[in-house]
Amino acid sequence: MTVSGITVVGCLDRPIGLNEPRITATIAEIVPNSGISKIDLLLAIDNSASMADKQQILALAVPDLVESLVNPRCIDEQGNALPNNKQPAGPEQNCPVGSRREFAPVLDIHIGIVSSSLGGHGGNRCPDVVQDPTCGGPISKNDHGRLVAREDTCSPENSASTYQNKGFLAWDPMQELDPPGESQLGTLDGAMPGLVPALAEMVQGAGQKGCGYESQLESIYRFLVDPEPHATIEVVNNVAKRIGVDDDLLAQRAAFLRPDSLVAILMLSDENDCSIRDGGSYYRAAHSDRLPRPRAICAENPNDPCCTSCGVNAPAGCPTDPTCVDGQGSLILLNDEEDPVNLRCFDQKRRFGIDFLQPTDRYVKAFSEPKIADRSGNLVNNPLFPEANPKAGLVSPRTSGMVFLAGIVGVPWQDVARDPKDLGKGFKTSTDMENDGTWDVILGIPAENQPPLDPLMRESTDPRTGTNPITGEQTDVTPGTPLGNSINGHEWTTQGDDLQYACIFDLPQPTSCAGDTTCECFSSGSDNPLCDPNVPQQLVKAKAYPGLRQLSVLRGLGDQGIVASVCPQQVADRDLANYGYRAAIGALIDQLKTKISGPCLPRTLDRDDKGNVSCLLIEAKQTGGACPPCDPTNARLPVDPSHQSAIELAKQRSPGSNWDCFCEIPQLVGEDLAICQNDISDTPVTPSGESVDGYCYIDATTEPAIGNPIHVATCPENERRRIRLVGKAEPAKDATLVVLCSGEFQP
Repeated sequence: MTVSGITVVGCLDRPIGLNEPRITATIAEIVPNSGISKIDLLLAIDNSASMADKQQILALAVPDLVESLVNPRCIDEQGNALPNNKQPAGPEQNCPVGSRREFAPVLDIHIGIVSSSLGGHGGNRCPDVVQDPTCGGPISKNDHGRLVAREDTCSPENSASTYQNKGFLAWDPMQELDPPGESQLGTLDGAMPGLVPALAEMVQGAGQKGCGYESQLESIYRFLVDPEPHATIEVVNNVAKRIGVDDDLLAQRAAFLRPDSLVAILMLSDENDCSIRDGGSYYRAAHSDRLPRPRAICAENPNDPCCTSCGVNAPAGCPTDPTCVDGQGSLILLNDEEDPVNLRCFDQKRRFGIDFLQPTDRYVKAFSEPKIADRSGNLVNNPLFPEANPKAGLVSPRTSGMVFLAGIVGVPWQDVARDPKDLGKGFKTSTDMENDGTWDVILGIPAENQPPLDPLMRESTDPRTGTNPITGEQTDVTPGTPLGNSINGHEWTTQGDDLQYACIFDLPQPTSCAGDTTCECFSSGSDNPLCDPNVPQQLVKAKAYPGLRQLSVLRGLGDQGIVASVCPQQVADRDLANYGYRAAIGALIDQLKTKISGPCLPRTLDRDDKGNVSCLLIEAKQTGGACPPCDPTNARLPVDPSHQSAIELAKQRSPGSNWDCFCEIPQLVGEDLAICQNDISDTPVTPSGESVDGYCYIDATTEPAIGNPIHVATCPENERRRIRLVGKAEPAKDATLVVLCSGEFQP
């Protein structure tokens, strides 16, 4: 079927707008530039106990993270990276002849960190500040969702040096900020100062002395999204109330988060999220009081409408539950064995009859929808997705396609890797996992109470049995024969106050637990797989628990969500692709590339007999009446009178923009068209050395391909189409691109 319609080229993530068959229309799209110019990168780091080893691995991955964005690799015509000795030393250098960068270096990046500590939400188990003997003073258990920049775990909240003491780092190699930001990458060891050592210090400075009720998802929400982040919580008559508005947080958000930036969030955690709801009686999940028993039906079906706490009135239509009270009619409370305080976030509905945690859908909506609920339940604008304001210079604000959430969380890497034997080949995308059933393996169907198919991803205090559907490996329930399972060692005796592990991995250096009662191997009689069987009090492995709530959010975001394992394949050889969190960083960068490189097209455009498409590109500027003539030698043509309607539509869509200067950007023809489509150089030239200036259409989904497929390699497989602007055709920095394409499409 042939459909007449419109496609938008140049906008970063807006959908194709198709019209009814045989209907002709014209739509102008407003684009500030041809690709991403700025990134706001937020690291959400779990700072509870046992996180120091993972923070160290992430700190070692900082060069991969930073340099992948600011100094992208040069690739050859086949898309392969050039050898390291041929890669440019910095973003200001060009690629060797016959190669090009994967994408343009990002020259404007904000990087900040939030912790997982939000205190006790009104409960007394995590007071905001406690005295810590190893630090010799007070430490925070509540970072309020604000940016943290610590030199080390015992340092005050903002002891590390940041941009203008705002709590974040600013990459500014062109020195365009006022005052200028960081212009040097530096070295990881700090021998040369710069962005890399500063960020690595802040990552490890998050520490592991935060609250044990890890509110990682809510911390991200609080900082980036919450329309009314509260200043404090007060408990009055057993009811928690949110008081005031955190103006300090809002000031940090305003400085850090640009309205038109690409937002990338990287979570690091070895436990399931425990984002307790604020307000009401939910604070009791983080309180020392014993909780009431759940109604008996909860053990059979936690999703049953009658499954509630014995401490509240039974729902209408539900029978009285005699197990809720003793022989004297008094409410029965759970005992210490039934309710160990450090497991308050585990299996809540079944164990307590109440889900104390925020629903994961809250975070899916926060990272994808323009409207969210405020604390009163009213729908309001999502601060993450501001409305356009041309008068203030905001022409194309951030949309949901410009927000990415990556999780380095508790899941076996073998379950989510492209090759379960070699993590160096990278992680699967969310679409990959939908197509091959991996999501059922690692997450199950929580809403239907269906557990993950991988037994290691089931939260349990008791030993689990079963076979991993991906590796074919069975769980080891005989700890007397250590490490019978290559992923989590073996099931162990938790004494009912800890959970079985999703995965474990070798520590770079063993740690003695002698004298440290908080260390997993303190007891010499433990069968914990983290301990050296020959030296029982020596910790030789690190652990992770199933990160089910984080995974649920990542699945809800589709390919805007990136899944990686907090358990690396190896931490011994830094030169290998499977080292540490290198594959996790690579998975995030692979998704960001699809936006940084410019837009991809979901439909194939028709071409005429000369190979041209029916597209119009107009550069619009505000000059205050001083519009210079359109200069064809700079790839700027006077707007054809027949195209004036496009200008009028652009003005209608951007009222207040005050544009008064318009020039067309030419579509290339003949030899120049072929060069634009096939030459992979960043600045292609003709055989005689003349610059090629204009735009062309490239489509690798056709047979044969139109142009060199390397130009669309960063696009999703079914969208490998793009309009490429080369030479002087790139829009000026102070200009906006008006783009329209119309014609026949073959769906």
